[in-house]
Amino acid sequence: KIIGLSIGLGKRVKWPDDYFTIQNSFNINRYQLEDYQTSLFDFSDGYSNNINYSISINRNSVFNPIYPRYGSRFTINLELTPPYSLFSDKDYSTMGDQEKFKFLEYKKFKAKGTWFNALLGDLVLKTHFEFGFLSAYNKEVGIPPFERFFVGGDGLSGYSLDGRELISLRGYPNSSLSENDGAPLYSKYNLELRYPISLNPNSTIYMLCFAEAGNAWMDINDFKPFEVKRSLGLGLRIFMPMFGILGVDFGHGFDNIPGSNVKSGWQTHFTIGQQF
Repeated sequence: KIIGLSIGLGKRVKWPDDYFTIQNSFNINRYQLEDYQTSLFDFSDGYSNNINYSISINRNSVFNPIYPRYGSRFTINLELTPPYSLFSDKDYSTMGDQEKFKFLEYKKFKAKGTWFNALLGDLVLKTHFEFGFLSAYNKEVGIPPFERFFVGGDGLSGYSLDGRELISLRGYPNSSLSENDGAPLYSKYNLELRYPISLNPNSTIYMLCFAEAGNAWMDINDFKPFEVKRSLGLGLRIFMPMFGILGVDFGHGFDNIPGSNVKSGWQTHFTIGQQF
């Protein structure tokens, strides 16, 4: 069970230009665990509290969000919890996991950037990158068992079990490119060509082809941004006012899934909303 509360305040700013916004939020989440199985801690019944402050700096110059032909979107986000262990004289190296994770402590940094460029008529090139890093204040406490990144697949989040962030990467099964319990570090890159079948505002339809690459790592010392899992594929998007954007993608993963010596091959992904 998850009980949460969030209070936020956003403001549009005039500098460096009129496209910037700053958003702040104070968030409280309580994870109540019952028969929860994981290798990250030694209790299956208990609880954990996440109290954090988040700040995001955003720039969005995209005029038409359904089929943009030009403009860009950038987001930089920093999420911080209080560094409880730095103000405590407790010995965290001998502490039980329930006591250690009673209050989560971490710092999380995320960055995303997307560009849209019209190449010829309605043919549009989308370029995208993103990066996420979750780290600890205290090595004895370590990286928290929640709030991790799960890379691969369609990226449809739905109900979040434990604050996890699902990162799409077409051509691979869901969450297959990170450890079973998630990873604290990932990067992703994307190129996409789009061409419309219909630009009717009530039923926009467009085709796309994409090239994607990304990966997840368990330690910043292992981070190699160009040692990635690669894929190519085709897709279709349909915008319907009652449902938003519906889509299907057929992606071919060229690299092995971690723990397997067989390449991913063809995968089918369905999406609702702007997942990619």
